[in-house]
Amino acid sequence: MADADIIAIGSGHNGLVAAAYLAVAGKKVLVLERNEWFGGGVVTRELTQPGFRHDQHSMSHIFIQGNPLLLNDELGLKRKYGLQYVFPEVPMMSLWEDGTTLPLYRDPAKSAEAIRKFSAKDAETFLAMSRQAAEWLPMIQAGLYSPPMPVGAQTAMMDQSAEGREIMRTMGMSTFDLMGELFEHDKVKAHFGRVAGENLVSPDEKATGIGAYVFLGFLEKFGFGVPVGGSGSLTNALIRCIEDHGGAVRNNAQVREVVTDGTRAIGVVLDNGERLSASEGIIGAIHPHHLPEMVPALPSTVAKNALRTHITEAACFTVHAALDAPLKFKAKTAQGGDLSAVMYELMPAEYEDMRRAFDELRYGNFSPTPLVGVGQLTQHDPSRAPEGKAIFHAWDYVPYDRKDGRSWDESKREFADKLISRMGDFIENVPEVVLDYHCDSPVDMERTSPSFFRGDLHGIATTTYQSGSHRPTPELGQYRVPGVERLYLVGPFQHPGGGVFGAGRATAMVMAEDIGVEFDRIAVA
Repeated sequence: MADADIIAIGSGHNGLVAAAYLAVAGKKVLVLERNEWFGGGVVTRELTQPGFRHDQHSMSHIFIQGNPLLLNDELGLKRKYGLQYVFPEVPMMSLWEDGTTLPLYRDPAKSAEAIRKFSAKDAETFLAMSRQAAEWLPMIQAGLYSPPMPVGAQTAMMDQSAEGREIMRTMGMSTFDLMGELFEHDKVKAHFGRVAGENLVSPDEKATGIGAYVFLGFLEKFGFGVPVGGSGSLTNALIRCIEDHGGAVRNNAQVREVVTDGTRAIGVVLDNGERLSASEGIIGAIHPHHLPEMVPALPSTVAKNALRTHITEAACFTVHAALDAPLKFKAKTAQGGDLSAVMYELMPAEYEDMRRAFDELRYGNFSPTPLVGVGQLTQHDPSRAPEGKAIFHAWDYVPYDRKDGRSWDESKREFADKLISRMGDFIENVPEVVLDYHCDSPVDMERTSPSFFRGDLHGIATTTYQSGSHRPTPELGQYRVPGVERLYLVGPFQHPGGGVFGAGRATAMVMAEDIGVEFDRIAVA
């Protein structure tokens, strides 16, 4: 008798989502996690001092809010398993050292008034952009949570209408070119150009323009979801759902190999030699660069193309701090009050500085101008720290390999101190308020999750040739593994990409079709 109907390798949120749908469908599911903790990039841990709960990777959940998983609460994560979100009025705000700020509100009229401080023309242009984003959102949203349409079919469909052709044009443009076409004030251009950076690419990168519309559409319709109790609350709700339906989630279980019977995946081997069998299939959060090693039966062409997938040059560096008191930003609201947002972007003085920062990363150099982002989610969810205390989550972009020959393990605290010092240019009580901090280099990112290969939090670069049904490769873009039946892939390296999308839903759809389960009937009573 098999150990499970379905084995899922990795407990990242995508794998848990896929496993949860199939558990609800009545399948006996076993999830295997290599770490002591669960969640992959969606995890909350006490990284500094007791009582301070930090989101080690993702800190707000944006794109998953449009997923039927949460939108329709298909698995009952909210109504049955305790998942709660708050949605602050200001999801994102840009700050400059001269004291100017540009908040982006859920209400487009308020955002337009904030932009009007810089340019009346840009304020009106923004309102038109907002309307366009809202019009395009249903079409974009429809393709994010199910298997992607073939590239040729998608292109042919969009090319048949003026609106489709406009979307295609925007998809091909760089954010820099788009901002130059739309806005006249450099700070407004930089504000939206910074959105590309959150996708780990330069605003000068071609095929990034559509991201501004996607970002704005989601921000205004859904907001930035701050999970109460931390990002790991999503992970915990998924695990409760799986266990409630007879499944199991096991930690400290490193999978070494996927076993086949010659044509079909039938089980796994752990690092300790233990063998576990699955009667109906395997779901694997297996990075393309690890796939050939973990799946010896992989056809050679599939293996070759998987290994040549490209990784972004802009790896992430993060700092998580326990604070004696909340941050006090030097800039204030128009009424003189303290700032409040989910994500603060500490902007360079000139838009060109931002662009040059990514240019240097392209050549493996450090950015001469830090591009620091900051979240202080205790503003919106006080449960994450002891009373009167606070936390921050800060990030910047760095090369994975250091040209100076120094190891990240030896030098990361030095870089973290520089990042915190940069924050002091915008925040009056930093570093004095910092009680303790934990920092993760790109090497640490890779250690916490194999999906973050070389520190790429999106698994692989989000280029046009690694997008849609060609993500990560044309052979693997439909979540199935050619030549190995009943092996299915999940992770940030699959469509729609990195971030908290709940993309395991699409993997579950594909697997359900293959094993004779009617996906539309999967729901919690």
